[in-house]
Amino acid sequence: MLLRKKKQIVGLDVGSSAIKLVELKPAKGGRYSLAHAGHAVLSPEAIVEGTVMDSSLVVEVAQRLLQEQGVRSTAFGVSLSGLSVAIRKISIPAMPEAELAESIQWEAEQYLPFDINDINLDYAVLGGDAETMEVLLVAAKKDRIADYTGIISQLGKEPKLVDVDVFALQNAFEYNYGAATDKVIALVNIGAHIMNVNILAHGQSVFWRDIVFGGNAYTEAIQRELNLTREQAEAVKTGEQLGDHTPQTILAVLNGVSEDLAAELEKTIEFFYTTSSFDKVDEIYLAGGSCQVLNLDAMLKERLGAKVEVMNPFREIEYSDSDFPPEWLNRHAPAMAIAVGMSLRAVGE
Repeated sequence: MLLRKKKQIVGLDVGSSAIKLVELKPAKGGRYSLAHAGHAVLSPEAIVEGTVMDSSLVVEVAQRLLQEQGVRSTAFGVSLSGLSVAIRKISIPAMPEAELAESIQWEAEQYLPFDINDINLDYAVLGGDAETMEVLLVAAKKDRIADYTGIISQLGKEPKLVDVDVFALQNAFEYNYGAATDKVIALVNIGAHIMNVNILAHGQSVFWRDIVFGGNAYTEAIQRELNLTREQAEAVKTGEQLGDHTPQTILAVLNGVSEDLAAELEKTIEFFYTTSSFDKVDEIYLAGGSCQVLNLDAMLKERLGAKVEVMNPFREIEYSDSDFPPEWLNRHAPAMAIAVGMSLRAVGE
Protein backbone atom coordinates (compact mmCIF):
# COMPACT_ATOMS: atom_id res chain seq x y z
CA MET A 1 0.00 0.00 0.00
CA LEU A 2 1.09 3.57 -0.58
CA LEU A 3 2.50 5.58 2.32
CA ARG A 4 3.06 2.52 4.55
CA LYS A 5 6.50 2.40 6.18
CA LYS A 6 8.50 -0.81 5.90
CA LYS A 7 11.96 -1.51 7.27
CA GLN A 8 15.22 -2.14 5.41
CA ILE A 9 14.06 -1.38 1.89
CA VAL A 10 16.31 -0.44 -1.01
CA GLY A 11 15.03 2.62 -2.84
CA LEU A 12 15.00 2.11 -6.62
CA ASP A 13 14.09 5.25 -8.56
CA VAL A 14 13.35 4.17 -12.13
CA GLY A 15 13.30 7.37 -14.16
CA SER A 16 12.98 8.13 -17.84
CA SER A 17 16.69 8.79 -18.29
CA ALA A 18 18.39 6.96 -15.42
CA ILE A 19 17.98 4.41 -12.65
CA LYS A 20 19.04 5.49 -9.17
CA LEU A 21 19.58 3.14 -6.24
CA VAL A 22 20.06 3.91 -2.53
CA GLU A 23 20.30 1.63 0.48
CA LEU A 24 20.69 3.04 4.00
CA LYS A 25 21.60 1.33 7.24
CA PRO A 26 20.75 2.50 10.77
CA ALA A 27 23.68 4.21 12.52
CA LYS A 28 24.26 5.52 16.03
CA GLY A 29 22.10 8.25 17.49
CA GLY A 30 19.14 7.65 15.21
CA ARG A 31 21.15 8.55 12.13
CA TYR A 32 21.68 6.59 8.94
CA SER A 33 24.74 5.55 6.97
CA LEU A 34 25.02 5.02 3.24
CA ALA A 35 25.42 1.35 2.35
CA HIS A 36 24.90 1.58 -1.41
CA ALA A 37 24.32 4.37 -3.92
CA GLY A 38 24.32 3.90 -7.68
CA HIS A 39 23.34 5.72 -10.84
CA ALA A 40 22.96 4.17 -14.30
CA VAL A 41 21.94 5.93 -17.52
CA LEU A 42 18.88 4.48 -19.26
CA SER A 43 18.26 4.61 -23.01
CA PRO A 44 15.44 7.06 -23.86
CA GLU A 45 13.37 4.40 -25.61
CA ALA A 46 13.11 2.22 -22.48
CA ILE A 47 10.64 4.47 -20.64
CA VAL A 48 8.64 7.07 -22.55
CA GLU A 49 6.56 9.64 -20.64
CA GLY A 50 6.52 7.40 -17.59
CA THR A 51 5.36 4.31 -19.49
CA VAL A 52 7.69 1.30 -19.48
CA MET A 53 8.17 0.48 -23.16
CA ASP A 54 11.01 -2.04 -22.86
CA SER A 55 11.02 -3.74 -19.47
CA SER A 56 13.79 -6.16 -20.46
CA LEU A 57 16.12 -3.21 -21.16
CA VAL A 58 15.21 -1.58 -17.83
CA VAL A 59 15.81 -4.85 -15.99
CA GLU A 60 19.15 -5.36 -17.75
CA VAL A 61 20.42 -1.92 -16.67
CA ALA A 62 19.05 -2.31 -13.14
CA GLN A 63 20.56 -5.80 -12.79
CA ARG A 64 23.96 -4.51 -13.84
CA LEU A 65 23.64 -1.70 -11.28
CA LEU A 66 22.77 -4.15 -8.49
CA GLN A 67 25.72 -6.36 -9.39
CA GLU A 68 28.13 -3.43 -9.51
CA GLN A 69 26.92 -2.28 -6.10
CA GLY A 70 26.86 -5.76 -4.57
CA VAL A 71 23.34 -5.30 -3.22
CA ARG A 72 22.16 -8.37 -1.33
CA SER A 73 18.96 -7.04 0.24
CA THR A 74 15.80 -8.50 -1.26
CA ALA A 75 13.22 -5.90 -0.15
CA PHE A 76 12.86 -3.05 -2.65
CA GLY A 77 10.66 -0.03 -3.15
CA VAL A 78 9.74 2.09 -6.18
CA SER A 79 8.12 5.49 -6.54
CA LEU A 80 5.59 6.87 -9.01
CA SER A 81 4.46 10.24 -10.33
CA GLY A 82 2.70 11.80 -13.28
CA LEU A 83 -0.74 11.18 -14.73
CA SER A 84 -1.03 7.73 -13.17
CA VAL A 85 -0.99 9.20 -9.64
CA ALA A 86 -3.55 11.41 -7.91
CA ILE A 87 -3.27 13.14 -4.52
CA ARG A 88 -6.22 14.87 -2.90
CA LYS A 89 -6.91 16.41 0.49
CA ILE A 90 -10.60 16.12 1.32
CA SER A 91 -12.91 17.10 4.17
CA ILE A 92 -15.55 14.57 5.19
CA PRO A 93 -17.89 14.11 8.16
CA ALA A 94 -16.06 12.89 11.26
CA MET A 95 -16.34 9.15 11.83
CA PRO A 96 -14.54 6.36 13.71
CA GLU A 97 -11.47 4.83 12.05
CA ALA A 98 -13.23 1.51 11.45
CA GLU A 99 -16.11 3.23 9.69
CA LEU A 100 -13.71 5.32 7.60
CA ALA A 101 -11.85 2.20 6.48
CA GLU A 102 -15.12 0.75 5.21
CA SER A 103 -16.35 3.89 3.45
CA ILE A 104 -13.10 5.41 2.13
CA GLN A 105 -13.44 3.98 -1.37
CA TRP A 106 -16.89 5.49 -1.76
CA GLU A 107 -15.63 8.83 -0.42
CA ALA A 108 -12.57 8.72 -2.67
CA GLU A 109 -14.58 7.94 -5.79
CA GLN A 110 -16.11 11.42 -5.67
CA TYR A 111 -12.75 13.18 -5.77
CA LEU A 112 -10.39 11.06 -7.87
CA PRO A 113 -10.06 11.21 -11.68
CA PHE A 114 -9.81 7.41 -12.01
CA ASP A 115 -12.23 4.52 -11.96
CA ILE A 116 -12.02 3.23 -8.39
CA ASN A 117 -11.60 -0.32 -9.73
CA ASP A 118 -8.47 0.66 -11.64
CA ILE A 119 -6.47 2.02 -8.71
CA ASN A 120 -4.73 1.13 -5.49
CA LEU A 121 -5.76 3.59 -2.79
CA ASP A 122 -4.23 4.65 0.49
CA TYR A 123 -5.18 7.39 2.91
CA ALA A 124 -4.10 9.17 6.07
CA VAL A 125 -6.17 11.20 8.53
CA LEU A 126 -4.54 14.62 8.88
CA GLY A 127 -6.76 16.04 11.60
CA GLY A 128 -10.17 17.53 12.18
CA ASP A 129 -12.72 18.35 14.85
CA ALA A 130 -15.97 16.92 16.20
CA GLU A 131 -17.78 17.65 12.94
CA THR A 132 -15.30 17.07 10.11
CA MET A 133 -12.01 15.35 9.40
CA GLU A 134 -9.31 16.07 6.85
CA VAL A 135 -8.10 13.04 4.93
CA LEU A 136 -5.23 12.74 2.48
CA LEU A 137 -5.99 10.41 -0.42
CA VAL A 138 -3.24 8.90 -2.56
CA ALA A 139 -4.17 6.77 -5.56
CA ALA A 140 -2.11 5.12 -8.27
CA LYS A 141 -3.27 3.15 -11.29
CA LYS A 142 -2.88 -0.59 -10.89
CA ASP A 143 -1.34 -1.10 -14.33
CA ARG A 144 1.40 1.47 -13.66
CA ILE A 145 2.11 -0.08 -10.26
CA ALA A 146 2.34 -3.49 -11.92
CA ASP A 147 4.82 -2.16 -14.52
CA TYR A 148 7.23 -0.88 -11.89
CA THR A 149 6.84 -3.59 -9.28
CA GLY A 150 7.25 -6.08 -12.12
CA ILE A 151 10.73 -4.69 -12.78
CA ILE A 152 11.68 -5.48 -9.18
CA SER A 153 10.26 -8.97 -9.45
CA GLN A 154 12.24 -9.61 -12.64
CA LEU A 155 15.36 -8.62 -10.71
CA GLY A 156 14.63 -11.49 -8.31
CA LYS A 157 13.74 -9.02 -5.56
CA GLU A 158 10.55 -8.36 -3.58
CA PRO A 159 8.54 -5.16 -4.16
CA LYS A 160 7.69 -4.12 -0.61
CA LEU A 161 6.89 -0.44 -1.04
CA VAL A 162 5.23 1.78 -3.63
CA ASP A 163 5.84 5.43 -2.81
CA VAL A 164 4.93 8.73 -4.47
CA ASP A 165 7.70 11.03 -5.73
CA VAL A 166 6.52 14.22 -3.98
CA PHE A 167 6.40 12.49 -0.58
CA ALA A 168 9.71 10.68 -1.04
CA LEU A 169 11.21 14.07 -1.94
CA GLN A 170 9.74 15.60 1.22
CA ASN A 171 11.08 12.77 3.34
CA ALA A 172 14.60 13.29 2.01
CA PHE A 173 14.38 17.03 2.60
CA GLU A 174 13.04 16.84 6.15
CA TYR A 175 15.64 14.33 7.28
CA ASN A 176 18.49 16.43 5.91
CA TYR A 177 17.21 19.97 6.52
CA GLY A 178 14.55 19.62 9.21
CA ALA A 179 10.90 20.67 9.13
CA ALA A 180 10.85 24.46 8.82
CA THR A 181 7.84 25.52 10.87
CA ASP A 182 8.22 29.24 10.17
CA LYS A 183 8.59 29.23 6.37
CA VAL A 184 6.88 28.29 3.13
CA ILE A 185 9.21 26.02 1.15
CA ALA A 186 8.83 24.63 -2.37
CA LEU A 187 10.56 21.34 -3.14
CA VAL A 188 11.08 20.96 -6.89
CA ASN A 189 12.38 17.72 -8.39
CA ILE A 190 13.28 18.18 -12.07
CA GLY A 191 13.41 14.82 -13.81
CA ALA A 192 13.78 14.05 -17.48
CA HIS A 193 10.04 14.11 -18.20
CA ILE A 194 8.25 15.29 -15.05
CA MET A 195 8.83 18.13 -12.60
CA ASN A 196 7.46 17.26 -9.13
CA VAL A 197 6.43 20.14 -6.85
CA ASN A 198 5.67 19.79 -3.14
CA ILE A 199 5.02 22.97 -1.14
CA LEU A 200 5.48 22.84 2.62
CA ALA A 201 3.94 25.49 4.86
CA HIS A 202 4.91 25.62 8.52
CA GLY A 203 6.25 22.08 8.39
CA GLN A 204 3.27 20.48 6.62
CA SER A 205 2.78 19.53 2.99
CA VAL A 206 -0.08 21.67 1.62
CA PHE A 207 0.23 21.51 -2.19
CA TRP A 208 1.40 18.96 -4.74
CA ARG A 209 1.66 18.99 -8.50
CA ASP A 210 3.44 17.06 -11.25
CA ILE A 211 4.28 19.23 -14.27
CA VAL A 212 5.04 17.66 -17.65
CA PHE A 213 8.30 19.53 -18.18
CA GLY A 214 11.81 18.34 -17.50
CA GLY A 215 15.37 17.82 -18.63
CA ASN A 216 14.34 16.33 -21.98
CA ALA A 217 13.35 19.87 -23.04
CA TYR A 218 16.99 20.96 -22.67
CA THR A 219 18.27 17.97 -24.62
CA GLU A 220 15.79 18.48 -27.44
CA ALA A 221 16.55 22.21 -27.67
CA ILE A 222 20.29 21.57 -27.87
CA GLN A 223 19.76 18.91 -30.55
CA ARG A 224 17.57 21.26 -32.55
CA GLU A 225 19.53 24.50 -32.18
CA LEU A 226 23.05 23.08 -32.44
CA ASN A 227 22.30 20.18 -34.81
CA LEU A 228 23.67 17.49 -32.47
CA THR A 229 22.76 13.90 -31.73
CA ARG A 230 20.93 13.10 -28.49
CA GLU A 231 24.11 11.67 -26.97
CA GLN A 232 26.06 14.81 -27.87
CA ALA A 233 23.28 17.02 -26.54
CA GLU A 234 23.28 15.17 -23.21
CA ALA A 235 27.05 15.70 -22.96
CA VAL A 236 26.71 19.42 -23.70
CA LYS A 237 23.90 19.76 -21.17
CA THR A 238 26.15 18.48 -18.41
CA GLY A 239 28.92 20.94 -19.24
CA GLU A 240 31.09 19.12 -21.76
CA GLN A 241 32.65 21.28 -24.45
CA LEU A 242 31.81 19.92 -27.89
CA GLY A 243 33.12 21.02 -31.27
CA ASP A 244 33.07 24.68 -32.20
CA HIS A 245 30.07 25.60 -30.06
CA THR A 246 31.05 28.38 -27.68
CA PRO A 247 29.94 28.43 -24.04
CA GLN A 248 27.91 31.55 -24.83
CA THR A 249 26.00 29.77 -27.61
CA ILE A 250 25.26 26.79 -25.39
CA LEU A 251 24.22 29.00 -22.46
CA ALA A 252 21.80 30.92 -24.70
CA VAL A 253 20.04 27.65 -25.59
CA LEU A 254 19.96 26.51 -21.96
CA ASN A 255 18.65 29.88 -20.79
CA GLY A 256 15.81 29.75 -23.29
CA VAL A 257 14.58 26.44 -21.88
CA SER A 258 15.16 27.60 -18.31
CA GLU A 259 12.92 30.60 -19.00
CA ASP A 260 10.15 28.22 -20.05
CA LEU A 261 10.73 26.03 -17.00
CA ALA A 262 10.65 29.07 -14.71
CA ALA A 263 7.40 30.21 -16.32
CA GLU A 264 5.79 26.81 -15.69
CA LEU A 265 6.93 26.82 -12.08
CA GLU A 266 5.77 30.40 -11.62
CA LYS A 267 2.29 29.51 -12.91
CA THR A 268 2.11 26.60 -10.49
CA ILE A 269 3.15 28.73 -7.52
CA GLU A 270 0.66 31.44 -8.52
CA PHE A 271 -2.06 28.78 -8.59
CA PHE A 272 -0.98 27.72 -5.09
CA TYR A 273 -1.43 31.33 -3.93
CA THR A 274 -4.96 31.52 -5.36
CA THR A 275 -6.01 28.27 -3.71
CA SER A 276 -4.48 28.88 -0.28
CA SER A 277 -4.03 31.58 2.34
CA PHE A 278 -0.34 32.00 1.47
CA ASP A 279 1.13 34.68 -0.80
CA LYS A 280 4.87 34.04 -0.62
CA VAL A 281 7.30 31.15 -1.04
CA ASP A 282 10.37 31.82 1.08
CA GLU A 283 12.73 29.13 -0.17
CA ILE A 284 12.97 26.74 -3.12
CA TYR A 285 15.04 23.57 -2.97
CA LEU A 286 15.90 21.92 -6.29
CA ALA A 287 16.51 18.22 -6.85
CA GLY A 288 16.53 15.84 -9.80
CA GLY A 289 19.01 15.09 -12.53
CA SER A 290 18.25 18.30 -14.43
CA CYS A 291 18.36 20.80 -11.57
CA GLN A 292 22.06 21.59 -12.01
CA VAL A 293 21.69 23.15 -15.46
CA LEU A 294 23.97 26.17 -15.62
CA ASN A 295 22.32 29.40 -14.40
CA LEU A 296 18.94 27.76 -13.62
CA ASP A 297 19.09 28.47 -9.89
CA ALA A 298 19.98 32.12 -10.44
CA MET A 299 17.19 32.53 -12.98
CA LEU A 300 14.60 31.01 -10.63
CA LYS A 301 15.80 33.21 -7.77
CA GLU A 302 15.42 36.35 -9.85
CA ARG A 303 12.05 35.41 -11.34
CA LEU A 304 10.38 33.96 -8.24
CA GLY A 305 11.93 36.21 -5.61
CA ALA A 306 12.89 33.37 -3.28
CA LYS A 307 16.08 31.82 -1.98
CA VAL A 308 17.03 28.93 -4.30
CA GLU A 309 19.32 26.08 -3.29
CA VAL A 310 20.19 22.69 -4.78
CA MET A 311 19.24 19.97 -2.30
CA ASN A 312 21.87 17.58 -0.99
CA PRO A 313 19.98 14.41 0.07
CA PHE A 314 23.17 13.03 1.68
CA ARG A 315 23.75 16.10 3.84
CA GLU A 316 22.99 14.35 7.17
CA ILE A 317 23.78 10.79 6.06
CA GLU A 318 27.08 9.24 7.14
CA TYR A 319 29.34 7.76 4.47
CA SER A 320 32.95 6.90 3.81
CA ASP A 321 34.85 9.02 1.28
CA SER A 322 36.71 5.92 0.16
CA ASP A 323 33.44 4.12 -0.66
CA PHE A 324 31.62 7.17 -2.04
CA PRO A 325 34.04 9.74 -3.50
CA PRO A 326 32.83 13.31 -2.86
CA GLU A 327 33.19 14.18 -6.55
CA TRP A 328 30.78 11.38 -7.49
CA LEU A 329 28.30 12.31 -4.77
CA ASN A 330 28.39 16.01 -5.67
CA ARG A 331 27.64 15.17 -9.28
CA HIS A 332 24.84 12.70 -8.67
CA ALA A 333 23.41 13.69 -5.27
CA PRO A 334 20.51 15.87 -6.50
CA ALA A 335 19.30 13.05 -8.76
CA MET A 336 19.28 10.63 -5.82
CA ALA A 337 16.75 12.53 -3.67
CA ILE A 338 13.75 10.34 -4.48
CA ALA A 339 15.70 7.13 -3.86
CA VAL A 340 17.04 8.52 -0.56
CA GLY A 341 13.53 9.49 0.48
CA MET A 342 12.24 5.98 -0.17
CA SER A 343 15.05 4.44 1.84
CA LEU A 344 14.44 6.79 4.76
CA ARG A 345 10.73 6.10 4.70
CA ALA A 346 11.44 2.40 4.63
CA VAL A 347 13.75 2.29 7.62
CA GLY A 348 12.11 4.99 9.70
CA GLU A 349 9.16 4.79 12.04
